[in-house]
Amino acid sequence: MTTTRQDIHDEVSAIIQEVTGMQAEDVSPKKSIVADLDIDSLSMVEIGVAVEDKFAVEITDAEMPKIVTVEDLIDHIEQAMAAQD
Repeated sequence: MTTTRQDIHDEVSAIIQEVTGMQAEDVSPKKSIVADLDIDSLSMVEIGVAVEDKFAVEITDAEMPKIVTVEDLIDHIEQAMAAQD
């Protein structure tokens, strides 16, 4: 099964909703995870772990600070999944 960018966005939105209680429809790609969505570092770690589990990808400690927007997270997941193929 091919995972589309929209599928990844939908799953990331669901993960953010589960971790933060925020409505999934409020999570758009251009939003900053910290500034716009007001997600703290502990919640970001929880989101990172959930993403790693859901998509079987790794987000290293060095990569985490580079993920600023929801789109950055989606891009990272896409690139990591492509590298596995």
